[in-house]
Amino acid sequence: MPARDHFHSVMSIGPVQIGTHRDRNGRTKHAAVCTADRCGWSADYSSASAAQLAARTHRCRVR
Repeated sequence: MPARDHFHSVMSIGPVQIGTHRDRNGRTKHAAVCTADRCGWSADYSSASAAQLAARTHRCRVR
């Protein structure tokens, strides 16, 4: 059975959404994902402040 990601504490900073989830080992992670068309950027961070900083400094290369 595949693992399910349940995101909570979702927030948006510009086109980037940040959500908190637990990884396979039960650790809390923060995912930052750009929702702009054809961007495709995403990353996992161990702290919420790191994910927020990445969201604030993210610049989409697709225009």
